[in-house]
Amino acid sequence: MTIPRIYSPTALEEGKFCQLGPDNYKYLKQVLRLEPGSRITIFDGFGHEFAAVIKSFTADGVAVELKEAIACTGNKEIKITLGQALPKAGKMDMIVRTAAELGADRIIPFAAARSVSRISGDKSTLKTDRWRKISREAARCCRSAQITEVLPIASFEDMLALPTSESLKMIFWEEENQKSIKDVLTNKSWTSTKDIFIIIGPEGGFSKDEIARACEAGFISVSLGRQILKVETAAMAIISIIQYEKGIFSNVSKLFR
Repeated sequence: MTIPRIYSPTALEEGKFCQLGPDNYKYLKQVLRLEPGSRITIFDGFGHEFAAVIKSFTADGVAVELKEAIACTGNKEIKITLGQALPKAGKMDMIVRTAAELGADRIIPFAAARSVSRISGDKSTLKTDRWRKISREAARCCRSAQITEVLPIASFEDMLALPTSESLKMIFWEEENQKSIKDVLTNKSWTSTKDIFIIIGPEGGFSKDEIARACEAGFISVSLGRQILKVETAAMAIISIIQYEKGIFSNVSKLFR
């Protein structure tokens, strides 16, 4: 049986005890039917992972003793932030899941002029909580030691203000015909850049005004080519390309050059 891998919302420390909540009680006790003495692994999303042993099941959850630390699989070469315009209902779940699996560090959902979905108030909080849960589950399943951060839904203007001056900032636009993602990623001016901030629009794309405002904020308008991709496919393709050129898949790319 594969040893279960469980997320802890609090930072872990070797040789200590920790308490997992009621959700984990149901999963470990009722679904997996584990008993005290069973071995599991626990990660906290901050780069820490430990072998652990279940000590007891209580009304408050699961008492666990942390054992030896498990070495992480290397440091990330780059940091990727995805600014994703709100797509139609349900698609954001898939975008968050695949972006997290592909190693995005941060996701910023935002409202674009052509976003069909409009989320505000309590519904916005609930949606963000759901996407964070999806991100945690993605990290658990793909054995990542870090969890992709999902920020609250932002406005277009607030999202544009988030990158640092050192970031490589790209906004993807189907009407762009001068610069491709390959042109930008292979440009010597950006060779040493470790912080990449990308923006992807909704189903209807960006307006010319939004592109102009993004360029004023230092973003480069970029094309994926003549092929028009669905919004959920675009996010997956763009992050994969960046990881192949500069990130977690870059060692693979060097074998083919």
